[in-house]
Amino acid sequence: MKFDKANRLKNVKEYYFSTKLREVRSLMAEGKSIINLGIGSPDLTPPEEVITAITEASLNPDNHGYQSYQGIPELRRSISNFYKKNYKANLDINKEILPLMGSKEGILHISMAYLNPGDEVLIPDPGYPTYTSVTRLVEAHPVFYDLKAENKWFPDLEKLESTDLSKVKIMWINYPHMPTGTNPTDELFEKLIIFAKKHKILLVNDNPYSFILNDKPKSILSFQGAKEVAIELNSLSKTFNMAGWRVGMVLGNEENIKNILQVKSNMDSGMYYGIQKGAVAALNLSSEWLEKMNSVYRKRREIVWEICEAIHCDFDKDSSGLFVWAKIPEGQRSTEVTDDLLYKKDIFITPGTVFGENGEGYIRFSLCVKEDKLKEVLKRLS
Repeated sequence: MKFDKANRLKNVKEYYFSTKLREVRSLMAEGKSIINLGIGSPDLTPPEEVITAITEASLNPDNHGYQSYQGIPELRRSISNFYKKNYKANLDINKEILPLMGSKEGILHISMAYLNPGDEVLIPDPGYPTYTSVTRLVEAHPVFYDLKAENKWFPDLEKLESTDLSKVKIMWINYPHMPTGTNPTDELFEKLIIFAKKHKILLVNDNPYSFILNDKPKSILSFQGAKEVAIELNSLSKTFNMAGWRVGMVLGNEENIKNILQVKSNMDSGMYYGIQKGAVAALNLSSEWLEKMNSVYRKRREIVWEICEAIHCDFDKDSSGLFVWAKIPEGQRSTEVTDDLLYKKDIFITPGTVFGENGEGYIRFSLCVKEDKLKEVLKRLS
């Protein structure tokens, strides 16, 4: 028996990496030795302290029941301390912090908490595809705003001011930016806060890449007046190589956290206690952990830069994050370049068009690949 799917799925495609990786796995099954530079899933291990913490917590038979939707106080306190130490942002542990099972679920929770059918959402192009798909799932309308190299991959707020913003409820921003690796400036965040206040728009900064190859991490919540109009998502996935653990957080003023909790409490039954203890251990680590991890990514990035040069791509050495965003030669198209590399060289790289129309002319390399594999890519290209 066939059942008709919901109308909300008509404008939502299966996630690009879900479909493309099936093809990659099929090619590998045929004997192809594919090197995957497309996915930003950390291949490094979590800190030993984190593994120890979850192991010890798991051995206690009292720790396997349902947990609070708001997380254990120790976790919220660790998040607060982490934000104060690294971002100079002050957060109330009882009112302004909500742990999440990964920040990706937060995108849905926030959208469900604030968007009605017909509301509009400002979404960066290029940007994380989930902002668009979730907006459509809740039957709101995505309105794409341009991010372009000539404007340093920042939104053109003057151009946005000239458009009709009356139906806009949420504006998604993501700095350090994925996929371009662009870092925010103080001036950018200050202007965005003013813009959001003027137009009564909820500003959401998705901030999982602050500490990857970046010496100056920023949170929008450290800026004056931000809590009036802004909330922030963050995650332990990239910073502590805990992507599969699904530990994230949403931060903002008490009213916004309450509204998001109203959704979340109807969607799950709390985060496993052992994972929360592991997250506490991660957040309490010294900066030595980050320095050690970044030394690995720094070496990998240098090889990726060589790969870019081998295929005549331009790139920005001042960018940060887990990826290298590269401009392909004029006259070429992103998918043509990536398909050519996949089918002729057994190298999988992400075309920039996955992230929006402004991604045409670009490709994205992941740094979640060991040095020997990256050097093998260079050999295949020689």
